[in-house]
Parts: sequence; C-alpha cells; structure tokens
Amino acid sequence: MSLSANKPRLVPCPTCAGDSVFNSTNIYRPFCSARCKGIDLGAWASESFRVPEVTPPDSDVFGEPKLIQ
Repeated sequence: MSLSANKPRLVPCPTCAGDSVFNSTNIYRPFCSARCKGIDLGAWASESFRVPEVTPPDSDVFGEPKLIQ
C-alpha cells in the first residue's frame, strides 16, 4: 500500500490556517468547515478581496502601440 492511501493529505485552511483534509470526503475543501467557507464567501461578496486595478493615465494612448502611428 502507498503512504497516501493510509494518511489523508492535510492542507492549511485558507481562512483559519487549521488543518483541512484535501480529498473528496471533505465537502468544504479546501476549507476545514462550513464556517470558514462562509467567511471566505462573505469576504468576496463584500469585495474585501479584489484584483488590483491599474488605470493608465489619461495622457496614454489607447490600443496596440505597434498599430498607432
């Protein structure tokens, strides 16, 4: 038997950093619980997590630089 068959893979929960079983038996994966999954969903819904937006200055020319003459 392989080692992975005997011991479940544990990963840190993204919310609380506690141990979380990372396999199909954990319906909340990669989270450890419904609470941690809900906290993460709430953070996304309230826009606490965002992709930073880099807005170019108005003086920059829009479009492909090779095509603009």
